[in-house]
Amino acid sequence: MALIDFVIGFIVSLLIGAFGIYVGARVIANRDDYEYAIITAIIGAVVWWVITAIFSLITWIPILGTLASVLASLLALIAWIYVINARYPGGWGNAIGIALVAYVTVWVVLWLLDLLGIVSLGAVGVPV
Repeated sequence: MALIDFVIGFIVSLLIGAFGIYVGARVIANRDDYEYAIITAIIGAVVWWVITAIFSLITWIPILGTLASVLASLLALIAWIYVINARYPGGWGNAIGIALVAYVTVWVVLWLLDLLGIVSLGAVGVPV
């Protein structure tokens, strides 16, 4: 049952994260393609996971532990914005704008779903 819960949670989170990217891309870059946003969310999630996984290998070192965690999060955020920049037109400014709109959109959607008792806060594809 846990695997089914994980798969359903992953899919719902992915769709919510992709919706945020879709809204951001539609507002900032005038791109209207939800499937493209889903692929962007998947790539962004994988890149985020790889970076944080690599840095998790050194978080056990006392001096580097907290610093490595902060650095991993910062680099993962930059990499996530890079993925958006690579997939949507307009350069870094548009990518940052898309990311900000996506972030706010996902928080609003998750807050509403949490308010209704449907899901808890957290989405794959958009760091929250």
